[in-house]
Amino acid sequence: MGCLFLAIPMACFCQKKGFPIRILAGNEATAIPLKELWTSPSHLTVQLGSEFSHNSHKSHYLYQTINVGYILHEQLFQGGYINSEIGYDYRLGFGLNLKGLIGLGYLHTFSTEEEYIFKEGKYESATDSGNSRMMPSLAAGMGFRTNANNPKSPEILILYKAWVELPYSPGFISIMSHTDISLGIKFFIH
Repeated sequence: MGCLFLAIPMACFCQKKGFPIRILAGNEATAIPLKELWTSPSHLTVQLGSEFSHNSHKSHYLYQTINVGYILHEQLFQGGYINSEIGYDYRLGFGLNLKGLIGLGYLHTFSTEEEYIFKEGKYESATDSGNSRMMPSLAAGMGFRTNANNPKSPEILILYKAWVELPYSPGFISIMSHTDISLGIKFFIH
């Protein structure tokens, strides 16, 4: 519900200023960062977000994102998240942007398998209320603007993100590391 209260003013502001929308889809893995770029089997991630400029020059761009996303790791969990990142783009003259981002978010996951509880000598089906976790992240990537001379032209994005969920299982496994590689687009609503 809180996301809805954020989204309504953002949508109104978007229409006035020309506001960027970011849509990403990718492959998530419970993995050690940089060990593998693409993992198999694939686990779906989708993200919808926007960004707010803090400082923009011809060759530099400092911004903050706000995103909502969904992750489906079929044998382990599915979950939704909301996060914010501070990003920096180094803009090269021919439309290529080199990107770095650092972020923090909230992740809520649910088991994808049936949950059981042992009660009065037998197992009974249980409801899964999910798990709440923090989600710090680091990402690197690049974007290519379709019009090199216009910083508000559509941009094709590829991002490699490493993130952890914590606390994962206190007393057993304190953090779980993840990676995802995503492809997407950023465009402006005017």
